[in-house]
Amino acid sequence: MKWYKLFILFILSVLSVSVYAQKERKYIREGNREFEDGNFEDSEIAYRKAADLEKTKTHKPAFNIGDALYKQEKYDDAASQFQSIAESELSKDEKAKVFHNLGNSFLQNNKLQESIEAYKNALRNNPNDLDTKYNLAYAQKKLQQQQQNQDQNKDQNKDQNQQDQNKDQNKDQQDNNQDQQNKQDQNKQDKQDQNQEQQQQQQPKISKEDAERILQALANDEKKTQQKVKEQKAAAKVKVEKEW
Repeated sequence: MKWYKLFILFILSVLSVSVYAQKERKYIREGNREFEDGNFEDSEIAYRKAADLEKTKTHKPAFNIGDALYKQEKYDDAASQFQSIAESELSKDEKAKVFHNLGNSFLQNNKLQESIEAYKNALRNNPNDLDTKYNLAYAQKKLQQQQQNQDQNKDQNKDQNQQDQNKDQNKDQQDNNQDQQNKQDQNKQDKQDQNQEQQQQQQPKISKEDAERILQALANDEKKTQQKVKEQKAAAKVKVEKEW
């Protein structure tokens, strides 16, 4: 009787696992249909329903969730999903696929160094995967170009900084030259003013009496001049007729 109860429990457990497996396959098929139709959000939901069935031991729903996230361009979420799967116990072929997709997620997010390392891990588990080899070469080439551009930008910035420094030095030199020229011009003007002042101070001063004599002489000259003008006008009025 005891043996019979154990047998019944075993049958029920087998049936329970079978039911969970059927539900899992149902959600996975539903997710695959949505995925093929381009409905990646709906496919993610279906895959998550399959993954929530704790009785299952397969990593396929989790892997498909990562693919759905990748198609939605949620590359950070996809990378996290594949990284969590990579920590599980997987076969070499499964690990190669997980690391390949992890590398793609990093690559799309421009995390080139991380993508290169992921592709290398994929090739360690499947050295003959041509797609992974191609993606690895592409990521390495892109990283090389990125580093070259960074070096070129550094050189350009260095040259620009040197040019700016030279401009600043030239401007400072020009300012110094202008200041010196202004000082020279000011000194020259000061000397001219000083010489003019000295000349004015050296000119002889006349007394009040001499000034009055000069003015009187000028007045007399003016009277004489006026008298001559009157005489000339009177002479001009005389009409002289010439004979032929």
